[in-house]
Amino acid sequence: MFKKYLIMFLISMVPIVELRGAIPYAAVFGIPTFRALIICMIGNMLPVPVIYWFARRVLMWGKDKKYIGKFFTWCIQKGEKGGQKLLEKTGGGVYIALMLFVGVPLPGTGAWTGTLAASFLDLDWKKSALAVMGGVVLAGLIVGVVSYGLLGAIAALF
Repeated sequence: MFKKYLIMFLISMVPIVELRGAIPYAAVFGIPTFRALIICMIGNMLPVPVIYWFARRVLMWGKDKKYIGKFFTWCIQKGEKGGQKLLEKTGGGVYIALMLFVGVPLPGTGAWTGTLAASFLDLDWKKSALAVMGGVVLAGLIVGVVSYGLLGAIAALF
């Protein structure tokens, strides 16, 4: 069972997949809902400080390197584009918008992208981390209800 918990935790740390993939994994393997949500949320939040403080520097360094340049440039453009959209749509409520952006469980809207956008926009670290955390909790609850609810409904049919 420890192996499944570890895999779930690691999946929740992976960019793009994040807890949106880890919670359904947990549901399929019968990991209790509350444990799965807590572990996935912690795993999803663990990379946030590293992303905020170092990702932009690493991406800027690697954008003109031969083998990694295209991918790094794509990441930079994604972060800048997400950040600009966030600012355009929100005005003064940028942190609430950041929370909602991270909380909507769609591809490309998770903690990694939200934190990278906050870093590119030079938003306040503490407020950004709290907004991202709120978004991770929101996304976790949404994905948890869908994942465990869907499995419960399928199990009830059989």
